[in-house]
Amino acid sequence: MVFSSLFFTFAFLPVTVILYYSLGKPLRNIVLLTASLFFYAWGEPVYVLLMCGSIMINYWIGTLLGRDHTSRRKRQLFLIISMVFNLGCLAYFKYFGMSISTIASIGGWNLQAGTPTLPLGISFYTFQTLSYVINVYRGKIKPQKSRISFALYIAMFPQLVAGPIVNYADIESQLADRRMTFKKFNAGLRRFLCGLAKKVLLANNIGLLWSEVKAMPSTEISVFMAWAGIIAFTLQIYFDFSGYSDMAIGLGKMFGFSFKENFRYPYSSQSISEFWRRWHISLGSWFKEYVYIPLGGSRVGKWKLIGNLFSVWFLTGLWHGASWNFVVWGLYFGALIYVEKVFLQKSMTRWPKAVRHIYLLLLIVIGWVFFEFTNLKDGLSFLGIMFGVGGNGLMDHQGIGKLQAYALLYDFVSLPLHPGRRSWDYSLKHYY
Repeated sequence: MVFSSLFFTFAFLPVTVILYYSLGKPLRNIVLLTASLFFYAWGEPVYVLLMCGSIMINYWIGTLLGRDHTSRRKRQLFLIISMVFNLGCLAYFKYFGMSISTIASIGGWNLQAGTPTLPLGISFYTFQTLSYVINVYRGKIKPQKSRISFALYIAMFPQLVAGPIVNYADIESQLADRRMTFKKFNAGLRRFLCGLAKKVLLANNIGLLWSEVKAMPSTEISVFMAWAGIIAFTLQIYFDFSGYSDMAIGLGKMFGFSFKENFRYPYSSQSISEFWRRWHISLGSWFKEYVYIPLGGSRVGKWKLIGNLFSVWFLTGLWHGASWNFVVWGLYFGALIYVEKVFLQKSMTRWPKAVRHIYLLLLIVIGWVFFEFTNLKDGLSFLGIMFGVGGNGLMDHQGIGKLQAYALLYDFVSLPLHPGRRSWDYSLKHYY
């Protein structure tokens, strides 16, 4: 089930809201948990057992870690068990097929293995359970005593599909008690509708242009057409992903929860480092807190810094998908951030803002090529066309026709990308 489906919008959500508010405060967590498990089981019922198993195991481990008499060695053992279980499930369901195909290609073998279906939201709830267990181990939070509240934290449907990744400490008090007001519900509904509009009206429509360009033979794509297509994808992925985040944050407000922002006008950034502080904020924060800082962060020598950055960005790329193009995409940004930190950090402040912005957008658009093309050879070929190598010349009549067909949409979708522009996205800031 997805938020933009008719069943979710006109059946599942209204019924859940009515039951949630009509059955009273003592039953609200149970209603929301039941709805979340139904939501999760809608497409693949068997995987709700995996989620329930994950909830029970991590609840048990968190409880053991929170006991005062548990020895340090046992605490370390429990932490390792949690990490092996959670990461093992993620690795099997998400990366098993990729591992087999990689081994087969390296060894020249003809290995064939069925790839398991990827459970909905496993990347998100795995990171949430890991952050919970690690923070209990570190003593930053106390283990949740209520099984219902812990299960709701892991399975809550608003942020299950596409995040944001919710830190337990941010909603710990809200799981026990949350203030419900009509104003908050109204703000949540508006935010949900804003995200729904981003997804259905903008992302889906501007994505049609990219789908047309991507399906064309490379010999028929002009330089202009290649840039128009990948810029369309650049807009599509922003409105798609940020739209889902808006819907999640809005749904959370409708049920009394306050989730942190996940996107803050990333395309208005002036450097790659700033872009990643604005794009998918919850994921970046997770890797910073649980991978980058434990490795030593940036307060290390040059070679150690390279290792830390590339470790984080290797994992960031791999987290996005079980294909090596995502790893290349992650390492691409890791390299850019290293160059900015070591070589450009001081000099960039003297660049004109327009130059910094063009620099950012150019590198981001190139990065999306690596992200979108699973076959790296095809991606590099497309990059070549963008810069005049191969393809169908600089511009053709087909490209001009598509520009005319999508011109109005291009202009409309550019409005919400900058916080200073007056738009429907800007006006909604007054409500949340």
